Amino acid sequence: MRIDVVTIFPELFAPFVTTSLIGRARDAGLLEIEVHDLRNSTVDRHRVVDDEPYGGGGGMVMIAPPWIRAAREHGAGARRILMSPQGTPLTDAKVRELAREDALLLLCGRYEGVDERVRRLVADEEISVGDYVLSGGELPAMVLVEAISRYVPGVVGLPSSVEQDSFRRGLLDHPHYTRPAVVEGLEVPEVLRSGDHAAIEAWRRREAVRATLEKRPDLLARADLTRDERTELASLRACKVGQGTE
Repeated sequence: MRIDVVTIFPELFAPFVTTSLIGRARDAGLLEIEVHDLRNSTVDRHRVVDDEPYGGGGGMVMIAPPWIRAAREHGAGARRILMSPQGTPLTDAKVRELAREDALLLLCGRYEGVDERVRRLVADEEISVGDYVLSGGELPAMVLVEAISRYVPGVVGLPSSVEQDSFRRGLLDHPHYTRPAVVEGLEVPEVLRSGDHAAIEAWRRREAVRATLEKRPDLLARADLTRDERTELASLRACKVGQGTE
C-alpha cells in the first residue's frame, strides 16, 4: 500500500514513519509512505499557504491553489482524504475499508481551516478522529496510518492478534494479564493458568462482552455476537438489573 501525506510540517512525521511497526513495514516494503511539504506546491517566492478569511473574523485560512496542485500531483489514482473535525468519524469498519485501497492521499490542514474549494475539488472524503479540535491534521493522519497498517498483511507479526483487537466485531477486547501472577494482592484469573484452551477462549469471549457492557454499551447494538455471547450479555444485563444498576 502507498500512502502520501501533504502537510506544512513534514518534519513531524520523520520519527513516526521510521519507528516501530511502521518503520519495519516500510523497510520490508509492505508500506510506502511519502510526506510532502505543501509549500513546495506554492508558486510565489514567499511560499504563502494562508490568507485572511473572506467575511472577516477568525484566524487565517489555508488557500486552495497549493492544496489543489499537491493533490493532483501526489494523489493520482489515490483515494484523497482531508483530515477534518467535520468529517466522518473514524471507525474500525472505515479503517478496514481504507486498508483495501492501493493508495491513499492524506491532506493535513492547519490554522482556522482549509478553503472549502479544496474539499469540493480534490477531496474524496473527510475523516475525523473525534469530536474535538486539534491544531492540525498531522496527528489524525498518523492515527489513520497506524490503524490502517495493522490490516496490511505482514505488518503485524501475529495476524490473530488483529482479529482479536477491540472493535473487530463491535466488542472491546478482553482483559490481558502477564507475569507476575500476583500484583498487590490481585491475582491472574485461574482459568488463564489452567492450560485449558477451550476454557480460556470461552472466558475471553465472556470478558469481552462484560467489558463492552461496562465501558461502551453503545457498541452492543451493532455488535456481531455469537449465540453464546448473546446469552452471556442477557445474563450480565439481568444481573445488573437485579443489583439495581440499570
